[in-house]
Amino acid sequence: MKIQESSENYLETILILNQRNGEVHAIDIASAMSFSKPSVSIAMKKLRENGYVEITGEGHITLTPSGREIAERIYERHTFLSAWLTSIGVTPTVAAEDACRMEHVISAESFDAIRRFVDEKKRGK
Repeated sequence: MKIQESSENYLETILILNQRNGEVHAIDIASAMSFSKPSVSIAMKKLRENGYVEITGEGHITLTPSGREIAERIYERHTFLSAWLTSIGVTPTVAAEDACRMEHVISAESFDAIRRFVDEKKRGK
C-alpha cells in the first residue's frame, strides 16, 4: 500500500520524538512540525485508522510495527541522503531539506544502488 508523503513525515517525526523524549503526544508533534494541534489530531486519527499508530486514553502516541517499519525506512533514507549530500559539498541545511524531499520519492532500487556505490567508495573500490 502506498502511503502519502505527509503520513510518512508524521511517522518519522513520531519515531524521532520517541527516541528523544520517550513519550509522544499530539502537542509534541504539532510543535516539532509547526502544525496546529487540530491538524495533528486529524492526521493521528487517519494514521490510527490505517493501523500505523496507537493512541492511549492518556494521549500517548506509539507506532505499530507497520508504522515503525515505514518510519525507520524514511528516517534511514533521510540520514543517509543528508550525510551523502553533505559529503559531496552541499551545505548541511540544504542537504537536510533536499534529503527530506528525496526520501519520499526515491525508489528502493535507486536508494540501494546509491548506498552500495557510497559504501564501495568508502572501501576504496
